[in-house]
Amino acid sequence: MSDERKYTASFLLDMRGCADSVESIAGRLSETIVALGGKIEAINNLGRMDFARTTDKNFSSGTYLQILLNGKSNLASDIKAKLKLDKVINRILIETAG
Repeated sequence: MSDERKYTASFLLDMRGCADSVESIAGRLSETIVALGGKIEAINNLGRMDFARTTDKNFSSGTYLQILLNGKSNLASDIKAKLKLDKVINRILIETAG
């Protein structure tokens, strides 16, 4: 039996003060995921959206990026640990895809 799972990883990007494009950040994220043993199926740039509630008045909207990937059962925790200190990534949500 394989330990391979499908995941949907959603990233909320804080692009304030960042000179990189969303495509270059997506490329950097996909390189990190592949280095951790994941396989990328698709990358979707969902665009910039306003927040329903804001915790910071200077950060009222963000860019959403969604990556569909396959990997081992510990891949989700490895991705979160690796990207925890990245200043461009505000939030990470990784769910198993059915």
